[in-house]
Amino acid sequence: MNIAVLNGSPKGDLSVTLQYVRYAAAKFPQHSFRIFPVARTIRKIERDESAFQEIIDAVKNADVVLWSFPLYFFLVCSQYKRFIELIFERKQQEAFAGKYTVCLSTSVHFFDHTAHNYMHAVCDDLGMNFIGSYSAAMYDLMRGKERKRWLSFAGHFLDVVNRRAPTPRVYPPLKASPAAYSPGRTAVDIEAQDKRILILQDGQEPSGNTDAMVAQLAACFRGTADVASLMDLDIKGGCLGCCKCGLDNVCDYQGKDGFVDFYENSVKKADIVVFAGAIHDRYLSSRWKMFFDRSFYNTHVPTLAGKQIAYLISGPLAQIPNLRQVLEAYAEFQEANLAGIVTDEEDNSTETDELMAELARRLVRPAADIPLQPMTFLGVGGRKIFRDEIYGMLRFVFQSDYRYYKKHGYFDFPHKNFKVRRMNMMMTTLTKIPPVRRKFLKMLKEQMVKPVKYIAENR
Repeated sequence: MNIAVLNGSPKGDLSVTLQYVRYAAAKFPQHSFRIFPVARTIRKIERDESAFQEIIDAVKNADVVLWSFPLYFFLVCSQYKRFIELIFERKQQEAFAGKYTVCLSTSVHFFDHTAHNYMHAVCDDLGMNFIGSYSAAMYDLMRGKERKRWLSFAGHFLDVVNRRAPTPRVYPPLKASPAAYSPGRTAVDIEAQDKRILILQDGQEPSGNTDAMVAQLAACFRGTADVASLMDLDIKGGCLGCCKCGLDNVCDYQGKDGFVDFYENSVKKADIVVFAGAIHDRYLSSRWKMFFDRSFYNTHVPTLAGKQIAYLISGPLAQIPNLRQVLEAYAEFQEANLAGIVTDEEDNSTETDELMAELARRLVRPAADIPLQPMTFLGVGGRKIFRDEIYGMLRFVFQSDYRYYKKHGYFDFPHKNFKVRRMNMMMTTLTKIPPVRRKFLKMLKEQMVKPVKYIAENR
């Protein structure tokens, strides 16, 4: 059968993910794997209609569409995101409708699930028959057990296609977009004191109610809130995935465009940062994705730590919980305080005005009144993944991360706590003795609460 591989790596043939595709192609020589480097050639695809049409024609003639991509900031890279937007903008959904499809990614498993949820939802929106996702660790292909697992998955999806088996739809279609937001005259006059406020909007069309929401929020503050459009920013292109920034946080684009200067002098120096944008398919725009991807010159170091941040979203965010999780996870990853998310989904504009005014109050409230929220699994889990990877295999690549993590105590591995190790060894041995085990289980609930109960009652 014919398999159209849409390669979502900016590195093209040097993509780690693509090697999994080639391995499967070698093991299933009876099938044809035709690879299109859509992320690497996105500029050509945008301007050259024939290049885009060649891919669409290949999809029409394919039995299977394989979406192959590395993880970039909770999702696919901006170049791949732009290709997906082009499918809808140029109304080519029919080419994908009814096609069987699977997704393959490589990563360190940092929010790989949100990337796969996004791709699954996009495939459902395109009317495709989604068979499943395969999320591999970067170097799984080097291990025999994992090679067998990947080939087993490949054999499974080929069998499903051969049998023309039915597949369930998981993500329902998005309902109609919100009505036009007509802000009222704000009576709010919030003193921002000496705080520097930066509101970033993408400017990519269609922008929905983004402009009106940005203007209304800015009007809530006494003084000036800086508003910047990403469409006006000098960005030559998306992240290249070269990892040159890993040594000293120097981007390959440095000196070639204005992104790093903007991020250093505007974003990092702001006390309050608001991200505003419209939903495009199941995420924000590819321009926003480019912004987030390019900020990776800071690698895995939080650059918004301690800042107040918020989101203004135009579109059906309530219908896309995966996107809300990405927005919340970004705040935790950055160690910033998420003051809130306001959308234009309210029944009337007055309700949106009120939510905007309250958001403005929260954003300027002193840090002592709104301390940094404790991390949830979104932040704790992510930090531990990077902690382990930077301490281990990725240390020589991301040396700047290693220096930062070491300085800020991220390498807090439990095995360094010798007191806990001794206690675990002793208690594990003792609880093997039946009478001690029975007593231990009887006392367990009381002993678990004892330390915090003492603090609550005596301090």
